[in-house]
Amino acid sequence: MTDIINIIARENNWSEKAVSTVLGLLAEGATIPFIARYRKEMTGGLNEDDLRLIDERAGYLKSLNERKVTVIKTITELGKMTPELSAKIDECLSLTELEDIYLPYKPKRKTRASVAKEKGLEPLAMFILENPDFCGDFNKVCSAYVNAEKGVNDTEEAVSGAKDILAEMISEHASVRKLCREYLQNRSTIISLKAKEKVKKVADEEDGPKVSGSYSQQAEKKAKDVYQIYHDFKISVRSVKPHQILAINRGEDEGILKITFDYDQEFLHNAVKKRFFHTDRSFFNEMIEEIINDSWKRLLFPSLEREVRKELTEKAELHAVEVFATNLRQLLLQPPLLNNVIMGIDPGFVSGCKIAVIDPTGKYLYGNTIYPHPPQRKTAEAVDLMVRTIRQYKVRVIAIGNGTASRETESVVAEIIKENNLECKYLIVNEAGASVYSASKLAQEEFPDLEAAMRGNISIARRVLDPLAELVKIDPKAIGVGLYQHDINQKLLSSKLETVVESVVNHVGVDLNTASSPLLCRVSGLTKRAADKIIGIRDEQGSFKSRADLRKITKMTPKVFEQCAGFLKISNGTNPLDITAIHPESYAAVDKLLKLYDLQNKEINHPDTVEVIRNIKPSAGLAGQVGVGLPTLIDILENLQKPGRDPREELSKPILRSDILKTEDLEIGMKLKGTVRNIVDFGAFVDIGIKQDALVHVSQMADKFVKNPSEIVKVGDVVDVTVFSIDKEKDRVGLSMKKV
Repeated sequence: MTDIINIIARENNWSEKAVSTVLGLLAEGATIPFIARYRKEMTGGLNEDDLRLIDERAGYLKSLNERKVTVIKTITELGKMTPELSAKIDECLSLTELEDIYLPYKPKRKTRASVAKEKGLEPLAMFILENPDFCGDFNKVCSAYVNAEKGVNDTEEAVSGAKDILAEMISEHASVRKLCREYLQNRSTIISLKAKEKVKKVADEEDGPKVSGSYSQQAEKKAKDVYQIYHDFKISVRSVKPHQILAINRGEDEGILKITFDYDQEFLHNAVKKRFFHTDRSFFNEMIEEIINDSWKRLLFPSLEREVRKELTEKAELHAVEVFATNLRQLLLQPPLLNNVIMGIDPGFVSGCKIAVIDPTGKYLYGNTIYPHPPQRKTAEAVDLMVRTIRQYKVRVIAIGNGTASRETESVVAEIIKENNLECKYLIVNEAGASVYSASKLAQEEFPDLEAAMRGNISIARRVLDPLAELVKIDPKAIGVGLYQHDINQKLLSSKLETVVESVVNHVGVDLNTASSPLLCRVSGLTKRAADKIIGIRDEQGSFKSRADLRKITKMTPKVFEQCAGFLKISNGTNPLDITAIHPESYAAVDKLLKLYDLQNKEINHPDTVEVIRNIKPSAGLAGQVGVGLPTLIDILENLQKPGRDPREELSKPILRSDILKTEDLEIGMKLKGTVRNIVDFGAFVDIGIKQDALVHVSQMADKFVKNPSEIVKVGDVVDVTVFSIDKEKDRVGLSMKKV
């Protein structure tokens, strides 16, 4: 069977010892964030991505081995296992290759070939295959297989059955399938055309899709507006982009597009003939041509087309998930705007604008509903209430949701600030998922006396105060920082996004005495039950004074403590190291280090202490003196230089505005600052303060060629842009980040 450790190590140029250690740690219950941060000596410094790759690849190879057992058992029971076949199965490194080998032996429903075999025609098929130089009377050979009792009434029916058997043999031949699959993957063209009639897909129908009627006006409009570029679209399979695959898949599902493949049929025909029949000339040449054509059109191509389409879709989905995950990570890592009283506004027309004020700790202070927009138009009343509220609570930041009536509300806010000389600024906040949170059980527990409609604006305000702490309360899929998120594998998307949330929470760390349950349960080693237990103890007994207090919690096993302790921070605790990311298991090493430099009696955040630590050069010798590995020593020194550092502080702060910008105000060549809201394959959407986010196309991101926009910008980045194009009719603005 496949040697999992050896294969993963060889594929990635890692040591077998490191791979084995990682798999061992995972089997013991260690989490990936814990291994990445606190077991660097054991893994050779592998990062989280490396560790997840090992975990996922090991899972795949384990499934492959399990499938091999089933395949070997089935073929052996059929009495068809040979040493050569066994070796082929053993050498397989992909499920696709394994299934190709297994296909001829796989139990299947009744087919034309199986019916022909039941009629005793397989020997005739093998005669045609194995006797290319035959020069006798073939009718005489065929007549031996005529048997009315078995349903073979004449030689014509005998030949027809033999041809069906050979056609299926070709379609199930592993080498033929591999040849044709690789050709379609590398040398064919995918074509997208506008469907003449709306088509409804019907699964497992041999006759193909059924026409369900002509286009509706709405479908016609969508076909024109959304899918127009795919009405006559041709691109090689090797060059097609993930977002193009997802777009044409959706168009096909909606019956707006028709997808086909173009390829060199003559080349494939000849290649199949040579690969299966091993000759260019045969007594049965004319029959062979018919067999190959039938096999290709009826069996081989439909099967391989599905495979290639499936592979393209899976790659596109995986790419889309990675883009979503990257954007989500960057969004979660946005720096908090701490120490501010914030007003959140959930804008709306008919239902009004919900406003909520929170204090610097996120505590809800006040809420109300105003109606500054049509149909009520109670603008003066709304303005008066907002001004009084801003002054009464000393609001410094106003967070406006980016949904319906967002820009109209922005106009009101900008005018209020300007006309009343208020000392506050505003920003537009992505409100995706706020309604999901407002109706959740968690929101009901947090604000049992408020209506769901009033909870969303609190969430909007808290997203500015501390984006990570608030966004972890929401299903990551609802945050909306991806592309085609509803068209991709939802299980894969959910799994990946939960992984991102877990990674970010542990990267930043959480305050043990203030973190909510959704934050705590994402900490390495902690479950929802453990998180709730911590909060319960905190509510009953007050703040935790040290990480060591966690050991006193019922069912806090040594393993759980080991996994979570380093990610839980305590401000103003009894041990100053508890504010750092240094693990308690290394506290003794820190004490030795401080004694070596005569710092044991000084505060770790004292300027003199920090200066001495900064000048210490890590070495294997020093690491040995204090009793840790070199990677751990490096981490200890880094944490002692900046105890309590929040890694989010290094990122760009959001742009706060006090005045509004309209599309009509823009001119070609105008230079502005904007905030990156979303990144997709073809560019980045940037908020420059107008109604719709403007697009920086990938071709306008840099003076050099840019393959991946994520290499240039991240969600939340504040960027300098130049207005490149303006389409006032469609309210679209193109931006450029080029320097010239």
